[in-house]
Amino acid sequence: MKFLGNIIWVVFGGLGIALEYLVGAVGLMITIIGIPFGLQCLKLGLLALWPFGSRVREKQPQHGCLNLFMNVLWFIIGGIWIWLSHMFFGIIFCITIIGIPFGKMHFRLARLALSPFGKEVI
Repeated sequence: MKFLGNIIWVVFGGLGIALEYLVGAVGLMITIIGIPFGLQCLKLGLLALWPFGSRVREKQPQHGCLNLFMNVLWFIIGGIWIWLSHMFFGIIFCITIIGIPFGKMHFRLARLALSPFGKEVI
């Protein structure tokens, strides 16, 4: 069932979202300062390409507050816009009964888009 859900996801918009994340990651990685943010975009893009069956978990907390600082910076620079787009698509998909699993997946991606630092995709 996960495989079928992923195939339908890719056909009906998942590939487009993953390509948007890839273009954003390349744009961020052009500068040295944007490399950590580009890596997070790649992580989100891989999850957006094949989301069903994947899990997101917190990494082991490290000393310091670098993840918090980077998440705040991410939120200000682009995380809010990514969150809004996933929320919009989630609401649109949840209008129909067939689209509810895909809408829920957009809501899951939206939660990760707000603070991707300190999390890993399994």
